[in-house]
Amino acid sequence: MNFRLKQRFEKKFDEEIRFFKGWKQNMKAVGSIIPTSGITARRMASVINPHSGLPVLELGPGTGVITKAILEKGVAPQSLVSVEFSTDFYQHLLERFPGVDFINGDAFDLKTTLGERRDQQFDCVISAVPLLNFPMYKRVALIEDLLSRIPVGRPVMQISYGPLSPVVALPDRYQISHYDFVVRNIPPAQLWIYRKAH
Repeated sequence: MNFRLKQRFEKKFDEEIRFFKGWKQNMKAVGSIIPTSGITARRMASVINPHSGLPVLELGPGTGVITKAILEKGVAPQSLVSVEFSTDFYQHLLERFPGVDFINGDAFDLKTTLGERRDQQFDCVISAVPLLNFPMYKRVALIEDLLSRIPVGRPVMQISYGPLSPVVALPDRYQISHYDFVVRNIPPAQLWIYRKAH
């Protein structure tokens, strides 16, 4: 095995060990036992408009697989605001992605978590918050809060592992569309988009 390939395997193994430790410590805050695949991360980042002039809001970056895909989409590190609940993941992310505005806080209380950026408008939201671990009223409140932070028509992209939208349909308040079913993710991932109702 050549040196570069060996390094890649070691890095991937490191990421999965870190993810598993985070999952074990706080099962409610982590949605899956294995980090999101690169394919899924790229599909999630595909909705970003890097030319909008607005920053992107990421929720639940975990080990940074989705963060990496967002940056590869053309978003400058200083134009990415990323909220991570786990302090261990947060500290790892600070080292791995210098320049990104990482915040160690609660996605369900963005008014507090975002601090000075609480009134910031974002291009879109890319979320890996494990919604199925929370009661429905909290899921609905989160989606509505996120939609108030982006222009009408722009998406909140959400990953989930159930067959249905993790947020109940309320057509007078927001629209739901199924974006993709990524089989090459363990477990297979469903991607959902939420937009403000016109």
